[in-house]
Amino acid sequence: MAEFKIAVVVGSLRRDSFNRRLASALPALGPKDFVFKQLEIGDLPLYNQDDDAQPAASVARLKSEIAASQGVIFVTPEYNRSVPGVLKNAIDHASRPYGKSAWAGKPAGVIGVSVGAIGTSLAQQHLRNVLAYLDMPTLGQPEAFIQAKEGLFDASGALGAESAGFVQKWVDAYAAWVRRHA
Repeated sequence: MAEFKIAVVVGSLRRDSFNRRLASALPALGPKDFVFKQLEIGDLPLYNQDDDAQPAASVARLKSEIAASQGVIFVTPEYNRSVPGVLKNAIDHASRPYGKSAWAGKPAGVIGVSVGAIGTSLAQQHLRNVLAYLDMPTLGQPEAFIQAKEGLFDASGALGAESAGFVQKWVDAYAAWVRRHA
C-alpha cells in the first residue's frame, strides 16, 4: 500500500491556537494511508532574496519536507482580512529562488478557524490566489470557513461531534483530491 505524506502548514505561532488544534485533529480523520506532519515555520528568518544562494538550515529543512510530501494542507487564521505574515514568509522561502519552488504541483487544501462569523474566508481567498501562482492545484469544494465557538473542540481537545462530521467531509474530499493529483 502506498503512503501519502501530507505536509501541514499552520499559519499561527500561538501554542494553543485554534488552527494548531484543528491541524492536530486532522490525522485522526484521514485515511489510513495518509500520514500528516506539521511543519515548523516559526524558526524561519525573514525572507531576503540575498540569502537564496545560501539558505538557512531551517529553510533547507522546510523545502526538503515539502519536497518529500505528496500534498500540503494550509491551516490558516485570518489576520486583518489576510494570511498571517509568518505563513507568507514560509511560502516565500519555499518558493525561491525563482524556478526552484518546493510547492509546484503539490495538491493543496486550505482550511482555517477564526472567532469571526465569516471564519477565515478572506484569508483563504488571498491564499488561494498565491497558491494558483505557485502552480498548486487547490481543492475548491468543499470550502471550510470554521467559526471558533462553543463545541468546536471537546474537553480533550478533539473536534466536537458536530464539527468532526463537517471536517471529516472536508478531509475526505482533500484525500480524494490528493489521490487524483499526486
